[in-house]
Amino acid sequence: MEEVYHLLITLQDDVQSQQMAAYMRDQFAFLGIRTPVRRQAAKSALTEAKKSGRIDWSFVDLCWASGFREHHYLAIDYLLTMSAHLKKADLPKIEQLLLVDPWWDTVDALSGVVAKMVLQEPTLKSDMRRWSTADSIWLRRSAIIHQLLLKEQTDTDLLRLILLNNLGAKEFFINKAIGWSLRDYAKTDPAWVRLFLTTYKDQLAPLSVREASKHLDHCSDLT
Repeated sequence: MEEVYHLLITLQDDVQSQQMAAYMRDQFAFLGIRTPVRRQAAKSALTEAKKSGRIDWSFVDLCWASGFREHHYLAIDYLLTMSAHLKKADLPKIEQLLLVDPWWDTVDALSGVVAKMVLQEPTLKSDMRRWSTADSIWLRRSAIIHQLLLKEQTDTDLLRLILLNNLGAKEFFINKAIGWSLRDYAKTDPAWVRLFLTTYKDQLAPLSVREASKHLDHCSDLT
């Protein structure tokens, strides 16, 4: 996998890097590699890595220590590819990644890794409850959205608890995440989401309600 790390550097595009950095408010340096190009460059190596059956955390650490955001994305692609081999004991490592140079791009992508881990090891739900009250908004956001796209596999008791732990937040990324999680689950169980919105409408941020209501038919009384 280290070959891919170095390969990405050779694909640097200075024009694209400036545009990508500007999109992310100039918080991070970019090589300027678009997602399809990055994934194509890593495709063969990721296929081979999957055969190994073990997580190479030194490679993940190498990527995360890089000053270029695409290397962080490469590490996440690697972890998603290797998700079947992630163990309960690996969650603290994921937690640390969520706390280093965090922003919505890496946090949201890593939350997909977290989702797979929790499905494989349900005892990690206790960690999601812990994250939902963490000082870090990024751990809280990850807890809120980690069940995105799970549809019927969504643990609604866990979802409700995590959301309740974050009602009244003033942070944009938290309120957006609350609305996003509800909007997604509304595709599976609109009645559950409608009841949640009705029950807690006085505690939900307007942003959360707007986001959550996008897939519901009758929400005029909630705004």
